This record gives sequence, C-alpha cells and structure tokens, in this order.
Amino acid sequence: MSSTGRDEAAVHCALVTAPIDTAALLATVRSDASGAVSIFAGTVRNHHRGAAVDSLEYEAYGSMAEQEMRRIAAEACGRWELHGVAIVHRTGHLEVGEVSVAVAVSAAHRKESVEACAWTIDMVKERLPIWKREKGEAGIRWVLGDDSPGSAAGWLERRK
Repeated sequence: MSSTGRDEAAVHCALVTAPIDTAALLATVRSDASGAVSIFAGTVRNHHRGAAVDSLEYEAYGSMAEQEMRRIAAEACGRWELHGVAIVHRTGHLEVGEVSVAVAVSAAHRKESVEACAWTIDMVKERLPIWKREKGEAGIRWVLGDDSPGSAAGWLERRK
C-alpha cells in the first residue's frame, strides 16, 4: 500500500437519468490522505448564443460513453497523483439549473486536484459521444460538441 493509503485511485464513472448528487460524488473520491478535493458541476443555463433556453435533452451512446469516461479517468490518474476521480453525466430531460455533468477529483495537494479536474472536464466535453438538444425561443437546436466561447462547435436548428 502507498503512503496515500491506497494502492490505486478510486474511480467512479456513470451515465445517469436521476439528478446528480454532488455531495455524494465528493464523498466518492475523498480519502483521509486527500488534502484537496475539486469538483466541476456543469448546469443547464437559461440562454445560449443570445436566445433563451427552456430545457435540454441529452442523448448518449451509453456503453461507449462509459468506456471513454473510464479511459479519461485512467489518463488523469497517469498524469497526476490522484486519490480519486469521478465522472457522472446525466441523460434525458433537464430543466434550467439542473446539473448535467459533474467531475470530482481528489489529490494530496490543490494544484494537482484543480489541474486534473479542469483537464478531465475538457476531455469529457471533447471525447464523449453525448449530444444535447436545447429547447427555447429559437426553437429546437442540436448543439454539436463543446459550445463554450472560442470552440469550433456549431448547432443545427429546427424552428418551432
């Protein structure tokens, strides 16, 4: 057993349809050796590219998405000395304010925890076969890939 009290990092990856419990996710990755636990929780916002959004629908290629989550977690453990990594993504219908994706990471120190958490969510957004359809004042739009500012993602529209 290592000085961290673990032989290897605890890893939890899942697609879920129920609300994501971020407190439970933190408990999943935390250990007595962890001096830092970082979490990212992506929530449904009420706007996108200047238009109001009422809700989102997420669809996933389930088995492939969970397999890729495990790969991402393993890569994070290879890049940083982590105690735990958890990746959870929700599918189905989500309302504004609900958590759609969460990543939690624990490590002995803040720098590793924060860097690993940021890298992990970037990889989730880039690599998972998960698609979102937004519904709002602009009609129904499929959002393709990472839709954050500066990304090359686009969207497909179907007016009401």
